[in-house]
Amino acid sequence: MNFTDEHTPANIVKVFPKASDLFKENKIDFCCGGNRPLNESFEEKELDGDRILEKLNAAFEQWNKQDHHLIDWDGKSLSELVDHIRHTHHAYLMEELPALGQFVTKIYSKHGENHPHLKGLYHLYNVFRIEMEEHTIKEENEVFPLINQYEANPKKTLLEQIRVANGELEEEHNAVGDMLKEMRAIATEFVPPANACGSYRITYRRLAELEENTFQHIHLENNVLFTRL
Repeated sequence: MNFTDEHTPANIVKVFPKASDLFKENKIDFCCGGNRPLNESFEEKELDGDRILEKLNAAFEQWNKQDHHLIDWDGKSLSELVDHIRHTHHAYLMEELPALGQFVTKIYSKHGENHPHLKGLYHLYNVFRIEMEEHTIKEENEVFPLINQYEANPKKTLLEQIRVANGELEEEHNAVGDMLKEMRAIATEFVPPANACGSYRITYRRLAELEENTFQHIHLENNVLFTRL
């Protein structure tokens, strides 16, 4: 198959996960706003759509020739999806957010006077951290148990509760997605200054990894789990 500008980034990433790298490179949202056709992003950002589609389809063709093991999330049960999100993404967040916070604080403390943008990064990161921790707790304690109950006993009343909760979660996803984009802008695409110390470089690298993991996390919830419900 060939992808066209009528396909949505969300569906492309479901079929071809590595497409997320190309979308990130061109600042095309594949998670929170991933359900718009590509042509809208091309027009809005004044991108060369033909070039991007050519790169996308060439990478997809090459990827298809490789011995990869693509997980068919649509073929997994709801509880398997929930367990994957909990053990892969939630566990990562709960370990990484406080640890990375120490690095963000350290470089602000040591370099903030000469690099004033680090103050904005410090404040935004801490808002993001609180939002993500509260969001994760809500999913773990309120929403995921409802989904597991629904899978065992698919009642209409349970489904309605889940849909209401999911709507609130998607709004929160949009908010944290915007914060990640703002952090990237503040931190100049997570490229440290030429003379940056080791802590500075590690902080930016870990922020980039946090962004990648969170966007994959949001994509899996918005475009796979919530869509199926």
